[in-house]
Amino acid sequence: MALEQEIKLAVLAKNKLDISALACIEEKSMGTVETRQLISRYFDNSDLALLKQGIGLRRRFNGQTWLQTVKETGLANDGLHERQEWEHVLGQDEFEFELLQQTPLIKAIEDESALATLQAIFTTDFSREHRLLKLTDQTHIELAYDFGHVYTASRKTVIHEIELELKSGSVDDVKQFAALLLEQLPLQYSDISKAQRGYQLFIG
Repeated sequence: MALEQEIKLAVLAKNKLDISALACIEEKSMGTVETRQLISRYFDNSDLALLKQGIGLRRRFNGQTWLQTVKETGLANDGLHERQEWEHVLGQDEFEFELLQQTPLIKAIEDESALATLQAIFTTDFSREHRLLKLTDQTHIELAYDFGHVYTASRKTVIHEIELELKSGSVDDVKQFAALLLEQLPLQYSDISKAQRGYQLFIG
């Protein structure tokens, strides 16, 4: 289990941005930009039991590895998202029940047969450009720039956002950096996660 703290910034421009030229990013970069295509399927049952319990469940392929992730809804305010997360590497595109039992899903999925009631209800498919930044000697973050879509069987909407995830140090430093980006790019704080947008599409 880990506490995930990140600031989410929605990109207001329709076209993809070139953020690599920003001095405030380049001067703090700890390495080169890495780009991956991330495809995630989010699961729940027909009654949306997991959503009602404030739990999200996804299976993601990052181009090399399958991951299963459980997240609590947590809190979001002025773009800052804080929630508990449980993530495990998978050997294949299938959930591992014993690992899921180590998460809050134990309240909703009491035995392995309950996995059969889950279905993929929406998918996110986006390109992620990410790099590590050193904001101060103590504060390191991952900057992720995501561009793609979230979709259900009948609906689709754009994903276009920047995430600033705290890896170590002070969340206040991340807030200051986010404010700097807002001055230089067409952005706004967003309290809506990708999972929430997917559920909104599914519910209609």
